[in-house]
Amino acid sequence: MAHEVLTVGQVRIHTDGATQEQAMKEAADILEAAGAVTSDYYDAMQQREQTVSTYMGNELAIPHGTNETKDTILESGLSVVRYDGGVDWGGEPVTFVIGIAGKGGEHLEILSQIAILFSEEDDVAKLKAASTPEELYALLATVNES
Repeated sequence: MAHEVLTVGQVRIHTDGATQEQAMKEAADILEAAGAVTSDYYDAMQQREQTVSTYMGNELAIPHGTNETKDTILESGLSVVRYDGGVDWGGEPVTFVIGIAGKGGEHLEILSQIAILFSEEDDVAKLKAASTPEELYALLATVNES
């Protein structure tokens, strides 16, 4: 990838919780502010969620658009929001909401990087222990190496 898909400005930590809709909207808004997607991407995320849940396990959800809405993606990017108060994601407990926009085939590479970061409970505990967006970003920055 020619550019970083994640910057420290695309990482947020909230001490409270959110609804699934609020969390998806924030993930989409961060991607839009970063120039990765158009304003229609939130709708694309909702369409995907109606088809199949983007809950991944280990307190992680990765909302993203559908194949039919690829035209809403301008460039690959990520948004990372940690909700310490949790999000009820279709009945599953979620702490991390990672919005993903992948241009071309890049989304698979980005997803595999995220899967590695969230595969071990010890690693998830480290991500939960980060006290600032900068610390959290430092733990996640390997996504830019793909």
